[in-house]
Amino acid sequence: MRGNMNVKLVLEEARINHTEDICDLVNLAYRGDKGWTKETGLLGGDRSNIEEVQAYMSDPNAHLLVAIDDDEILSCICIEKKEIGAYIGFFAVHPRLQGKGIGKEVLSQAEDYASTKLRAQKYIMVVVSQRKELIAYYERRGYTRTGNISEYPVHLDVGNPLASGLTIEYLEKEV
Repeated sequence: MRGNMNVKLVLEEARINHTEDICDLVNLAYRGDKGWTKETGLLGGDRSNIEEVQAYMSDPNAHLLVAIDDDEILSCICIEKKEIGAYIGFFAVHPRLQGKGIGKEVLSQAEDYASTKLRAQKYIMVVVSQRKELIAYYERRGYTRTGNISEYPVHLDVGNPLASGLTIEYLEKEV
């Protein structure tokens, strides 16, 4: 995919040897200095760590998927089955590839996976409320704001707030 954006991405289950690369990708996409998904003005510190990636891999209700080209992980996304829904998160696209339709394709494949393999009847996402452009991106893909807003979960160790009053909010999409 390095020069050819017409390659069809295929999601596959992450393997244990992908752990470090997934962690690096998520941190680069959210805490790096390039790409539109970065949160560097809102949050500091790492977005992920090796233990979090390993926890997803060992959880029978979590499905950590990756898109790989030429032995490089270009994107990752995690789907967690919860009752009738599927939480979609841990979604990252390499910053140099953002804005090229890869995220849209990966999200579409993840939703298909959730509905066909996990029988999800709705998709649920949690996003930082202050990320208006990210919320707009998901709204363009059929997600709606639920009004369910909570304080930013500092206790989950997924970043240190740099701005006061950070919140997270739930988005949903019916299948």
